[in-house]
Amino acid sequence: MTIDAVMDMTREALFLVIQVSLPVLLVSLCVGLAVSIFQTVTSIQEQTLTFVPKVVCVFLALVLFGNWMMNSMVEFMTSLWADFGLYIGR
Repeated sequence: MTIDAVMDMTREALFLVIQVSLPVLLVSLCVGLAVSIFQTVTSIQEQTLTFVPKVVCVFLALVLFGNWMMNSMVEFMTSLWADFGLYIGR
């Protein structure tokens, strides 16, 4: 196995991690920003007000995007296992 193959595999893995985590992180970011703006406008400084909407929206994002996320990870792992003979130096 060459260094280029290891670098390609690592690059693909890191790109997959970014792709899979992006929808949930964007939802959390947008909800947090909206709640922060709401708190600033209304002068309500309640800590649970930021936590509960984020948890609910992240859970909904996982429900909506979970199938796609899991399929992406399964496809990547299947391609890794299919090429296992190349990795051990045959």
